[in-house]
Amino acid sequence: MPPETAAPSSHTHAAGARWYLVRALTGREAFAVEQLERQGFVTFLPKQPKTIRHARRLTVRLAAYFPGYLFVQLDLARQRWRSINGTLGVAHLVGPGERPAPVPKGVVEALTEAADARGVLEGPRLQAGQKVRIIAGAFADKLAIIERLDDAGRVRVLLDIVSGRVPVTIGRDMLGEAP
Repeated sequence: MPPETAAPSSHTHAAGARWYLVRALTGREAFAVEQLERQGFVTFLPKQPKTIRHARRLTVRLAAYFPGYLFVQLDLARQRWRSINGTLGVAHLVGPGERPAPVPKGVVEALTEAADARGVLEGPRLQAGQKVRIIAGAFADKLAIIERLDDAGRVRVLLDIVSGRVPVTIGRDMLGEAP
């Protein structure tokens, strides 16, 4: 499995290993993961499906869930972590001053639990009558109410437009939680 699609392993390098946030160069998160893993670091890049519209064609590809960021597992006392800042695709480890700050315990662990083997985070649990936000496509950032779901991954939503509620069928990957 290529490094950019692998989920993190559950082992730690040592008892003192923690997760740290890495700022990657824009659009280079997967490349940074590949470079870090070549150096022996354990990484986690949470992903989500993203719909791209180009030349009247819609395609779905995996994109970083947190654009520009990824996680790396380190034991600062035992590993040569400073090399991360010089890694291709990496801007820097995040933290005040020279030392990176660990991510609070449980945050990355919860993300890895919610992700599949490719690092893709599961979307929200959907049900009829639920209010949702459309996150991609022509109706991005609009609120809608789920009318019906099917097993093929399509959802029929009622979208509030000037003339009233209009039914629209879209993919589950285009929906997010509403505020």
